[in-house]
Amino acid sequence: MNVTLFKPEWLEEDLYPHVFAYYFKQWANYSMAYHTHDSIEIMYVISGECGIEIEATAKSAACGETLKKGEFIILDANVPHRLIVDERGPCRMLNVEFDFRERETAFPSMRQLAAEDEDVAELITEPSSYLFLRDAGELYQALKGLVLELDSQGKSSSIRTELLFAQLIVSIARIRRESGMKGVNPADLYVKQAIEYMHHNYDRDIQAKDIAAAVSLHPGYLHRLFRSQLKKSMTGYLTELRMEKAKMLLRETDIAIADVCDYVGVGSRQYFHAMFKKYTGTTPILYRNSVDTQQLDIRDMGQE
Repeated sequence: MNVTLFKPEWLEEDLYPHVFAYYFKQWANYSMAYHTHDSIEIMYVISGECGIEIEATAKSAACGETLKKGEFIILDANVPHRLIVDERGPCRMLNVEFDFRERETAFPSMRQLAAEDEDVAELITEPSSYLFLRDAGELYQALKGLVLELDSQGKSSSIRTELLFAQLIVSIARIRRESGMKGVNPADLYVKQAIEYMHHNYDRDIQAKDIAAAVSLHPGYLHRLFRSQLKKSMTGYLTELRMEKAKMLLRETDIAIADVCDYVGVGSRQYFHAMFKKYTGTTPILYRNSVDTQQLDIRDMGQE
């Protein structure tokens, strides 16, 4: 019998997520005995670090891994494992235990998700009973959202629960694919994660050190990787991102020009105006007026 992460028959039947347990827990100086669950488990490290050991079985060899912030393991039901947190400090984790069952719902089943997304299909048939992976932040947001929704809904399911769980599975599948891409330089993944962080946080007063901390690299090293990959600095990329967002807000919304700087993470209005003019060759006021004029001309042409 071949070992897979999930049950292959999930690609043949219409099954839906059922969560057994979910909880936050901070562990300190703790060594857990080997144990198993009847459900699939995700163990996600929020802060600190911990050791996860997989006991050898007739189907797989023993394995051990140290997980740090943003890293997680997803393991199949009935896989013997244990958690070890040493004296170096506490480890805070979020755990979710689940499987899939038959249920009447309008939401796509795992089989249907796999039919639409090749990454999901490959995740289900992953030839291992566990995976150690690293998250850039997207998965944790889905996990937190799912836990909050489960807290509010109790044992009953909702469309939002189904959507969040689908996002969870799709995110894990994508992380798995990206982590296992042959021929991809790890530097590419760090740069990609840095870009994702900037796209999620450009409205805040973030600096290079914050971006580097988000991907667990030294700022100087990430800067060199970024410039090597994109031929521009992280600050330059962030400025371009902010100015493109500012153009969109000026073009598509009625947000006051004086407030746009706050929406793109530039605290000073004077500095924002200077950045915008340097980037576009015009001022925010003239840019919005030119867009308004173009839209008026288009409407007039449509009425002729």
